[in-house]
Amino acid sequence: MIKQFDFKIDELSSMKKYPEELFYIGNTKLLSKKKVSIIGTRRPSSYTKEFTHKLATKLSSYGICIVSGAAMGVDAISHAAAGVENTIAVVANGLDIKYPSVNKNLISNIEENGLMISAYKEGEKARNYTFVLRNEIVVALGDILIVTEADLKSGSLTSVKYALAMKKKIYTLPHRLNESLGTQELVKKSLVQPIYDIDEFIASITNSEIKNNENDEVLVFCSTNPTYDEAMRKYSNKIFEYELEGKIKIQDGKVIVL
Repeated sequence: MIKQFDFKIDELSSMKKYPEELFYIGNTKLLSKKKVSIIGTRRPSSYTKEFTHKLATKLSSYGICIVSGAAMGVDAISHAAAGVENTIAVVANGLDIKYPSVNKNLISNIEENGLMISAYKEGEKARNYTFVLRNEIVVALGDILIVTEADLKSGSLTSVKYALAMKKKIYTLPHRLNESLGTQELVKKSLVQPIYDIDEFIASITNSEIKNNENDEVLVFCSTNPTYDEAMRKYSNKIFEYELEGKIKIQDGKVIVL
């Protein structure tokens, strides 16, 4: 069900102008979590796909909510890797429209488990100018911005301009020469910081010791914050065991990795 926000989102006060109207479907409690915005090209390289997925998965395992724009490529990878229960998608159209259609299943899952946000009323189709506002909202919601791959003169670089104006820290993946020329140029100008080690990066933004859960498929699954019922259906015996051992806890019907 599409609803209109009846409260102000503090993070959006950093925008040039607070949106006149904002609509949503889903869990607004995600707005109170620490958030990281991840954006990038709609046609990522296999390297970008792999490390965008690793970044979003690991950030989510630390309880950090992933914000992106529901587009193909980097956006979709980020939402899916974070787990639909721990992601916020901002779209450039009315929430009654599932766009792009290739992501309709992902969008439906986020509606049911995460949070969808739009500055546009039902029936409003995505246009060039609606993406501009969408991008600014995505950047504003995150505590930091990660651009995993971007070409020169791309929409992602426009988002970087918003982040710079908002004085947010910006990060990217290191790329080979002649790849991701947009982010390479930003690194060259010292406007963004490359992430050379994911564990060190997450430790630096969370002030936490890194958990070695990546080889434990149960903890990897639980890091997406599934519902208790979902976790029990998949790993019934292990969920009891891990809860007793203090590896996870059940809070508000969700499984949280400790």
